[in-house]
Parts: sequence; structure tokens; C-alpha cells
Amino acid sequence: MTGRPPAADLATWQQARDALLVREKAHTREGDAIAAERRKLPMVEFDGKVEVVGAEGAVPFVELFQGRDELVVYKHMWWDGAPHQGQCEGCTHVPWHFDDAAYLNARGVSFAMLTTGEWEEVAPFVEFMGYAQPWYSVRGVDGPAGGDMGYLTSYLRDGDRTFLTYSTTGRGCERVNGSLGLLDMTVYGRGEVWEQHPEGWPAPREAGWFWRTNADGDSSWGEDSRPVPQWTRPGATPVRTLGRQGHCH
Repeated sequence: MTGRPPAADLATWQQARDALLVREKAHTREGDAIAAERRKLPMVEFDGKVEVVGAEGAVPFVELFQGRDELVVYKHMWWDGAPHQGQCEGCTHVPWHFDDAAYLNARGVSFAMLTTGEWEEVAPFVEFMGYAQPWYSVRGVDGPAGGDMGYLTSYLRDGDRTFLTYSTTGRGCERVNGSLGLLDMTVYGRGEVWEQHPEGWPAPREAGWFWRTNADGDSSWGEDSRPVPQWTRPGATPVRTLGRQGHCH
């Protein structure tokens, strides 16, 4: 039988599992050590009075803390003028996995979504997707409040003073994507070309290949596709165009 691990009795499985656990525990401890170093990074002060635009209109960035001392945001890329199905599939993958910040709030941390899209375009998208977290447009706002999108970023507040404390790079966003963590526990993983796959496993595909599908549920990055979660939304219908013009930013 190809494309599957070898079969064994429970005792043999447990022995192999225990051996792997040694490496997993070492990986966990190294992650804890890295997190400790992350907490010691210097911070950068910036103008917390710079205005961003949300459901209540223009507000100073410092209000995103909601009176708490810390704030984590996800910076969502945006295709100007594109319909819902044309918006970024990778950035859809992040907020869809994080719908409630109650545990962060209990720890004194607020959460918000930022994007460079014009609020007039962003608002109906947020409503369509059913997102519960607050969204804000940072159109024309420089970093650290605005800047490059596609990252998780954390901030600290001291009264009216605001500071940048940390920001991920590319795959750092995976810590929010619970589906990826679960796929990493399965036999076939994510099915992506960068992974190590034993001989005989299903042929891997490009990273994120399953993030867009057509109306039949088939993986597709063509004009007939939507980011996967959109097919669960009320009123989502088959499409024939992504409506993308220019670059995602």
C-alpha cells in the first residue's frame, strides 16, 4: 500500500511516538525561549493621535486600545475596487480563524483589523464576511500604525503615548491560523511543495492551494473562485471575475 505510513501494533506506534515527543518538547522549549527574547525587544514610539477610519468615523489610533495597555492587530491586504471574491485569500485565512478576543481582553489586550482599503469599500466587505472584530482603514497612514500589510503587529500604550513592540514577517501569521496547525498533525499535512513528503504521497501543490475554490468546491485560483470561507456566507453566488486591478497593498 503506497501513500500511507506503515502499519504497526500499538506498542510499536507508542515507541515511535515517544521518540518524536522528545523532539517536540525541545521545539516547545525553544519556542518559549524565543518568546522571552521577543519580550525584551526595544520599542518604537509613534504618534498615537494619527487618525484611522472605522465604523464610528475617524478616530485617533490610540482609541484602538479601548483603554487597555496592549493591542494586537492584523494588517489585511486590500485590492482597491475589487468585489468581495477578489479580496486577498491569504489575508482572509487569518481573521477567519480569530473571531473573539475575549481571552485577550481578559489579559488586558485589545484586538483589531487594519487595512489600506477605503472605508467605503471595507465596510460592506466586513458585513458580508460577518467579522465580529473591529476593522479600521489606515489608508494613507505611515507605519508603525499603517505601513506594510499582511502582518500581525503588537503595540503598547502608556497613557496617550503609543509604542510599536513587535511585528511578524510572512509565516509568523500562522500562529493565528488554527487550520494549519491541525493539518500539520495529519498524515498528508498541508500538501504543499515545501513540505517533506515520503515517496508515494499525493503530489504536493503550491503553498495555499486550497485557500480558493470554485462553486463546486474544487481548488481554483481562476476567475471563478472565491476565498473558501466566502462560500459559507449568505448570498454568496458563483462568480466569473475577480475584478482585480493593479496590485494588492
